[in-house]
Parts: sequence; C-alpha cells; structure tokens
Amino acid sequence: MADRGANGWPRLRLADWAETRTTLHMWTQIVGKVRLAHAPLLNHWWQVTLYVSARGLTTSAVPYRDGAFDIEFDFVDHVLRVRSSDGGSRTVALAPKPVADFYAQTMTALDELGIVAPIQASPNEVDPAIPFAEDQDHKSYDPDAAHLFWRQLLQANRVLGEFRSHFVGKVSPVHFFWGAMDLACTRFSGRPAPEHPGGAPNCPDWVMVEGYSGELSSAGFWPGGGEEGAFYSYAYPEPPGFQDHPVTPPEATYNSEMGEFLLPYEAVATAPAPDRTLTDFFQSTYEAAATRADWDRATLEDTPTRLNNRKS
Repeated sequence: MADRGANGWPRLRLADWAETRTTLHMWTQIVGKVRLAHAPLLNHWWQVTLYVSARGLTTSAVPYRDGAFDIEFDFVDHVLRVRSSDGGSRTVALAPKPVADFYAQTMTALDELGIVAPIQASPNEVDPAIPFAEDQDHKSYDPDAAHLFWRQLLQANRVLGEFRSHFVGKVSPVHFFWGAMDLACTRFSGRPAPEHPGGAPNCPDWVMVEGYSGELSSAGFWPGGGEEGAFYSYAYPEPPGFQDHPVTPPEATYNSEMGEFLLPYEAVATAPAPDRTLTDFFQSTYEAAATRADWDRATLEDTPTRLNNRKS
C-alpha cells in the first residue's frame, strides 16, 4: 500500500486510504471547531487552523478563561491528546470507530477537564454534511496510513516554511485548514480583492468572503488531485495570463476546472532533488500571480539570510 520513502518523502496512494482519509477529515473538523469556539477572530480565519507538530497535528495553545488548552493528533502513538494549563490531560484513542463515537469521546474529554466547547456540530465544505453525533458511516482508521500522511505533511510544511521566509509582506503561517483538509501558505499583495462569490458546500458565503478579502497567491498540499495527492498554487483574483505563464517543473499543469496549478506529489517524491523541485513549483507559480497582477515585488520580497553578517 505504502512505503516510507528512501529519500524521506513517503509514498501513499489515495486509493489505498480513502476511507481513513474521509474519517480523519471529519475528526480534524471536530477538533478545529473546538479551537474556533475559543480563539479570537484573525483575518482570513487564521485562528481556526491546525499546525504540523513533531507528533502530528495540533491546535497550539487555545485561550480559555484565564488559562489555555491544546489538542493534538498524535500519529506516532495514535491518540488524541487534550491538555489543560491547569495540569489536567485526557486521551482519546485513534482507532477504527465511527465519527459519532470520536465526537462523543472528545467532548467527554473536554468536559472532564472543565472545558466548555460549544460548536456547530456538523462538517463544512463537504456534501453530504452528516452531523457528527449521527455519523456512523465514516469509521475507518489505518494507523500506518495516518502516520505516512503526517510524514507527507512534515515534508510539505518544511518546504513551505522555507518558501514563506522569502516574503516580507503580509503572509499567513503554514497551517492546516480542516475544511478542505489541506496544508497552505498564502501571500498577499496588500491590495483588497473583489468580493468572493462563495459557493463552497455547506459553508456560508460570508466565510469565503472573509477568507478571500485580499488579493493573494496561495500554495499548499492537498491529499487529492492525483494518485498520491497534489501540490497546488492559485491566485485570487486570477489575473489575465496567469494560467499561460510558464511554470516548473514540466509535470506541473493548470487545471481549468479547479482554477489552479497542480503538481502531483509523486513527481516531487521521485525527483532527484525533491525540495528543489517543489520550491521551483511554488516560486514559479507565485511569480505567475505576482508578475501578471503587477505586485510590488521589490517591497514584498527579501532573503531570509539578509541579517547573517550582523554581529549580535
């Protein structure tokens, strides 16, 4: 089904873990909504995301009353860890179980720690949207697949982090959006964008309006779009000539249905220099957006080594 990859880039065919992926998607939505219930609003919904950690995916510290808590998917020991700043902790096993059971167990863990977590308890950006408490359909969990997916995210997170460091304008963290189940990093020109039309399934249009309120170039990794997932890059609003701009590597193509460039994960994993191949994709597709939309690149870009010769 999968292998860990001799070069550090794991191989995981989507067809081999489709049911686990769907179940895990629902689980991450539950945890993400708990963060959403307590974290203050940040532009473009940055407060709702999860982050790649040394063990899996984490909320990071979520403010709660005069303290904090965090929740982490541990894809090494295969448990969900819930920890409170008052010293309490609980775990929920990551194992084959219906979404309804995972939801009930997670809410119980929070309740036992004295954490009230009122959430809108049905998923977004999917159709049909089965309420979590009623979802007996999605119940698969392959621990090996979940572990390999996390290791894919580790690689993507590392390369995206390096790519992010070359931009000194407004730029998002490298973060995991549980709505679409993708790891993303978004650069902004500093100019406003036209109102987004919305249209995501089971997601209010005003959510997308806030998310896309600024002119942007976004790149990331999604466990879809190819046999082993795909890296993507798009611009909003898409400037004239964007899709015809030359990009690298040659395996990258523009998908007119999705309105974005896609690069199959396997094209990166099998490349002689995977990091360089992926960086070239991110950079060339960003340049397609920034050049065609006439961004002020001299102001927005810099090198992360610019302070290396300074003495402390």
